[in-house]
Amino acid sequence: MASKSIDNAFTAKAVRGAATDPTYAGALSFMRRPYSKAVEGVDAVVLGIPFDAAVSNRPGARFGPQAIRRASAIFDNDPQYPFARDLFEQMAVVDYGDVLLDYGNHQETPGLIEQEAATILASGAYLLGLGGDHFVTWPLLKAHAAKHGPLALVHFDAHQDTWDDDGKRIDHGSFVCRAVREGVIDPAHSIQIGIRTEAPEDFGIKILHGYTVEDLSAQQIADQILTHVGDRPVYLTFDIDCLDPAFAPGTGTPVAGGPSSAKMLSVLRKLGSLDIRGSDIVEVAPAYDHADITAIAGATVAMYMLGLKAERLAACR
Repeated sequence: MASKSIDNAFTAKAVRGAATDPTYAGALSFMRRPYSKAVEGVDAVVLGIPFDAAVSNRPGARFGPQAIRRASAIFDNDPQYPFARDLFEQMAVVDYGDVLLDYGNHQETPGLIEQEAATILASGAYLLGLGGDHFVTWPLLKAHAAKHGPLALVHFDAHQDTWDDDGKRIDHGSFVCRAVREGVIDPAHSIQIGIRTEAPEDFGIKILHGYTVEDLSAQQIADQILTHVGDRPVYLTFDIDCLDPAFAPGTGTPVAGGPSSAKMLSVLRKLGSLDIRGSDIVEVAPAYDHADITAIAGATVAMYMLGLKAERLAACR
């Protein structure tokens, strides 16, 4: 037992290295990473954003960060598939905890999220956001663009999120519209994958519709993403409703006819050459979940995001 850990989120002596907590016990940070607000010298930071006041259908994504952290315990101990490595042997990662938000003053929400993200990014760390509804991507994008300039958006979703926006709305269906209008993303090199709803505007963003995703292999989808984005800095956002409700029932606006978790994870695995500057996983709403199906899918997407970062860091060191 001397080599085993418990409550690694609080007892870890270093920000590198795997935890060995039992999967059924211990403090539930994301993948057992140490909880810390100290981010100087850290490679990646996980930030929870428990907000769902922008939803147009079922609420509940404010519980997404908790559910994703809980589901991530399944990744403990072993080298992470399909990366065949301990992601944390060379990559220092902490769980920053959650953004503190005032549930009674939603107009302050975007500024609070952006400020927290900007503080983390100023350290040079990579930021992985755990939502929350998809509105939270808007302040995260603003913080990343302030540091890196306009970004190519790689957007996995059933919805385009390009509905009209007056610049003041708190709405999870219009963040892409606002990001284009304010020059935060470069629409000519942005791409959306899995779309199977209609919106009145696409802003010139390339779309791989649900039926196209169904017909293409994971390699063909990845090739289209890589070709379209090129070497531009990327923000990667994954709405869990990109997946068919069979694989992600626990979400606010499920849409039938989507891809499997296996297929989309295979696509993500092939995006290692992208210059990803930040990422998030959003819209996990555990109240509608069954046996943690959606939370496990969300945690796995988040793990893949860290896995891509770990490989990129290893190649540079």
